[in-house]
Amino acid sequence: MKSTFVKIFVLSLLIMVLNLSNCFAEPKGKVIIFHAGSLTLPFYKMEKIFEAKYPKIDIVREPAGSRRCARKITDLKKACDIMASADYTVIDEMLIPEYANFNIQFATNRVVLCYTDKSRYANEINPDNWYKILLKKGVVWGHSDPNADPCGYRSLMVMQLAEKYYKMPNLYKKLLANRPKKNIRPKSVELISLLKTGNMDYAWEYLSVAVQHELKYLDLPKEINLGFPKYSDFYKQAKVKVTGKKPGIFITKQGKSITYGVTLIKQSPNKEAAILFLKYLLSPDGGLKILDNMGQPPFVPPIVANKKMIKLLPESLKGLVKAKD
Repeated sequence: MKSTFVKIFVLSLLIMVLNLSNCFAEPKGKVIIFHAGSLTLPFYKMEKIFEAKYPKIDIVREPAGSRRCARKITDLKKACDIMASADYTVIDEMLIPEYANFNIQFATNRVVLCYTDKSRYANEINPDNWYKILLKKGVVWGHSDPNADPCGYRSLMVMQLAEKYYKMPNLYKKLLANRPKKNIRPKSVELISLLKTGNMDYAWEYLSVAVQHELKYLDLPKEINLGFPKYSDFYKQAKVKVTGKKPGIFITKQGKSITYGVTLIKQSPNKEAAILFLKYLLSPDGGLKILDNMGQPPFVPPIVANKKMIKLLPESLKGLVKAKD
């Protein structure tokens, strides 16, 4: 009887030890991240630091235009753990509530006009005459696809706002008339190689991309560069129609200050490791510091829409964010 009791006790103790070891087991496996092209370099740096700390986790990144990233999840049903968008509203419009529960706003940016020493009129362009340069015959300039990449529709918004800011009627239409469709690329970072090889004179990019790739850039007036919430009322005047969730459906994007968003996909194949990466991304001494050092001002702390959304976050993330309301 005593021997049986001892055996049962030892067995129970062994089960407890095994359960505890499982609880504290180090997360492992792939974490698949679909992210905006403009996050490529900072996320690459985060990946290396994170993997050094957690060697059993493999961060697998797929950069693309933010709307294209969302469609990989909604239309192609590709496996994904985390989606980071250059426009947080893409997550609201295309992923919540079916594919994601929450949306964390974590960084800002602004639109700039990039060029190189090889660009035509590089020595003449300034914040007062840039649109005149883009209207010149022989000047090659481009932007990303508005239907795939937020930088694409934001570039169009900047030009719409410029028409109002400089009081130049029909400026927007005139600019687009001097930009062949072949100069529209799937994502803004694809334009960088065209700039550096001299095949393009000017390209619309985010400030962070210009800084990270050591490009020359023209900083535009705050009233039109979409980088300052103070000018939100002026930004609202810009509107661009883009494709919606389904073929044949369109939505209208309205100008607003640039805000990046990130979410955890509901069907995340490796949720535990994905949450661990999100915790690193949203930490002031982790991912947010890297963003700041690479020309992309972060929100410290990151923001969610309301207190109700905080309740939808994984426990380990709740203390890292604040609610707008």
